[in-house]
Amino acid sequence: MKHDIKHYIDGSSVAATSGRTSPVFNPATGDHTADLGLASLDDVNAAVAAARAAYHTWRRTSIAARSKLMFRFRNLVEENTDSIARALTAEHGKVLSDAVGEVERGLENIEFACGIAELLKGSYNEGASAGINVYTIRQPLGVVAGITPFNFPAMVPLWTIPNAIAAGNTYVLKPSERDPSAPLLLAELFQEAGFPDGVLNVLQGDKVAVDGLLEHRDVQAVSFVGSTPIAKYVYETGTRNGKRVQALAGAKNHMVVMPDAELDIAADAAVSAAFGSAGERCMAVSVLVTVGDIADPLIDAIRERMSRLIVGDGTDPDSEMGPLVTAEHRGRVVDYIAQGAAAGASVAVDGRDQAFNSNGYFLAPTLIDNVTTDMSVYTDEIFGPVLSVVRTDSFDEAVRLIRNNRWGNGAAIFTRDGGTARAFQDDVEAGMVGINVPIPVPVGYHSFGGWNDSLFGDTTMYGPEGVRFFTRPKVVTSRWPDPAESSVNLGFPRSD
Repeated sequence: MKHDIKHYIDGSSVAATSGRTSPVFNPATGDHTADLGLASLDDVNAAVAAARAAYHTWRRTSIAARSKLMFRFRNLVEENTDSIARALTAEHGKVLSDAVGEVERGLENIEFACGIAELLKGSYNEGASAGINVYTIRQPLGVVAGITPFNFPAMVPLWTIPNAIAAGNTYVLKPSERDPSAPLLLAELFQEAGFPDGVLNVLQGDKVAVDGLLEHRDVQAVSFVGSTPIAKYVYETGTRNGKRVQALAGAKNHMVVMPDAELDIAADAAVSAAFGSAGERCMAVSVLVTVGDIADPLIDAIRERMSRLIVGDGTDPDSEMGPLVTAEHRGRVVDYIAQGAAAGASVAVDGRDQAFNSNGYFLAPTLIDNVTTDMSVYTDEIFGPVLSVVRTDSFDEAVRLIRNNRWGNGAAIFTRDGGTARAFQDDVEAGMVGINVPIPVPVGYHSFGGWNDSLFGDTTMYGPEGVRFFTRPKVVTSRWPDPAESSVNLGFPRSD
């Protein structure tokens, strides 16, 4: 039975005023399960106004009180992991075990923010000059916003919300219109934890909402995760309107396998990293770079593992991979497979051949061999269960391949040679590097972000960089002079 999905503003569920809606589907069945009310500019203004009103009190709430509330939120998220995961599966399609993993990785970021007292420590110099003390403090920005993608509806909001709010900001979240229920659950748990009304608001919407936030004079910073064209648009529009912006963009992550690599380990890693969550991960391995004569045995091992993968409804405990998020996206991925074949690549395993007894958006994993760097299956971010194989003759050729790619999100190497691994981590053009780790997503107390066209802005996301993004430094110089020693001095102040 269909239901209506609303905004969450100032502690309450609020209907959209635009009169426009967007359908929400179950990707495993194709059923139309909900109608999402899309924001008008009035709704944007209401959400920002609620956050602005809450900010004046929230920024003055003690660090101790903020930390305690964040601990409560962390515990509530953990207690409700199953409910959040089921909402993810129902609207995104990923299997339940993957959805649970998403929530657990999000918990890492809440736990990091619980230590905000340590993270906001400034610096102090007593006696910097005669009778002068100088110290630096970090203060919140004000109202900040997050625009988050469909592929991680719970985890990506948790990359920014905990740090931003623990640091004293208030927040407006604009989640993906494709799977909006998990973010709403997080907002309800946030309120249950005891945070004041208006500290976290959820604004449902499309480009109207995005532009409204990017142009709103009271929004001080915007954090974005999504495709490269939209990331560039968000960055340019936000900065043009005087905002601090971090925009994480697309990727084409390469996994290099050296001739000395442990074959079974590399094959397991390639299948896991390419086809988990149907390839709808910005850190999924989409290009397998084989070096030398390991190519044929590695591809045989990958093909054998692919034949045993179970694709099905994410609620089925036997399923290992679910559907793609929408019918349109499935069609786009199918088109890329056809383009690869037409360009001369070898479709070693064709996911289009597998039939499913469902109206869902299923596509089985696909392996494309003999891919060259001018083919669209290599140059474009497909964001689906498609693994392209590029064969190279040497380590240097493999590294050069990655360097010449437009993106620089993540890259991995599989080898048993420490020297090769060290050379790779030094030379590769990517912000996150895995050594015998196929998906090198940093833990919550480091930071996430790529290079080149995978990142627009000066800071990466969550961890220490996240705290820096959502705060700004203030340097205080203080003196308590004896009035009897005061005099007029027009000379430039010196440090004595």
